[in-house]
Amino acid sequence: MQIKDVLLAPGNGAFFYDDQAAIRAGAGQDGFIYVGKPLTPGFRTIRVPAACLSVGLVLEDDTVAWGDMMGVQYSGAGGRDPLFDAAEIKDLTSRVVVPRLLNVDPSRFLAACSSAFELHDGERLPLSIEYGVSQALLCAAAHAARSTMAEVICTEFGLSMPHRRVPIYCQSGDAREINVDKMILKGVDVLPHGLINSRSKFGVGGETFLDFVRWVAHRVKQIGQPGYHPVLHFDVYGWIGMEIGLDVQRIADFISKVADEVPELTVNIESPADFGSTSAQVDNYAQIVGILDARASRARIVVDERCNTLEDVRLFAEAKATHLVQIKTPDVGSIADSARAVLLCKENNVGAYVGGSCSETDLSARATVHISVATQADMMLAKPGMGVDEGLSIVGNEQNRLLAMLDRRREQNLKAA
Repeated sequence: MQIKDVLLAPGNGAFFYDDQAAIRAGAGQDGFIYVGKPLTPGFRTIRVPAACLSVGLVLEDDTVAWGDMMGVQYSGAGGRDPLFDAAEIKDLTSRVVVPRLLNVDPSRFLAACSSAFELHDGERLPLSIEYGVSQALLCAAAHAARSTMAEVICTEFGLSMPHRRVPIYCQSGDAREINVDKMILKGVDVLPHGLINSRSKFGVGGETFLDFVRWVAHRVKQIGQPGYHPVLHFDVYGWIGMEIGLDVQRIADFISKVADEVPELTVNIESPADFGSTSAQVDNYAQIVGILDARASRARIVVDERCNTLEDVRLFAEAKATHLVQIKTPDVGSIADSARAVLLCKENNVGAYVGGSCSETDLSARATVHISVATQADMMLAKPGMGVDEGLSIVGNEQNRLLAMLDRRREQNLKAA
């Protein structure tokens, strides 16, 4: 199979790009906007509408296989790529990547990715390009094989055909109470994220955050169905460390306290602290994990900031420096590397959470469902957007459709045997 042409189309992400440094520094909100000067390079304002760039591979039969390039909400933070600039990405894609794509065989997914993503001027391409183009290549490979994208991943990585449903995690955004109720009523597996990204939301000594944790657990009991026991997962954006200091013992003590508040439920704490570099993050998170494990705590820590690429995931997994890795798919780059990251976590007995960002699109969300199911990740994010209903519908329905197709394929294979 050959690619005859490549289409590029501008578009919108499902949320916004936000300047995390400015928000951490105390930028106030006026309605939906943040007030003040941006601090992260590339941001003209603290909150910027998310943009994307779609890439379409025109195949021999005129089928067009699409993928979407974009950045994450907190672009430029924690070692991530800078703010997504659609014009710059379009120019680089047109000049460098398109000529490569016209010479690859998209039916061979991993080989096509390797050729398309060779270094340019001695450097790796922007990860947003890898992410979007790899989605399109995976879609093209599935079309060539007359199969699902998940089956292509299984074939390329030598995996068994999956059968287990992957738990889904929803994020609340700032509409915490309303969205928590939505999640509970819909029986979401993992909730609520909480967006604890400022001092006002964390509170002095963490008391505001603890009140929220207690309220979520109470609400689960109050309006949830009998027997409903979701995992509680809170993203605190480093605020434990910023509020109580970067002493690992004190951080572990606080995390244990959170878990003790809701003893009947498992608690995930994402990004408890930012120690300033990947190496420091690995060293200190490993100590926190050791303390929590020695206590047999029901709390688990999740790494996000400072763990971006596949190599970063390897460092954290091999050092046992987290209980669960958020594989933030646009930051990882090629979607093939997201699959590798899940498998790497499994090899090291570390949890694999296929995440991403509210700033993504329906197309990228559906592609990552296939990665999650094929590799049998421990959980995946309902995305895009900050509304519960849309992301849960896109990711949940794609997973259900995929599992139905895989069940039918299994039955056909049994009959053929």
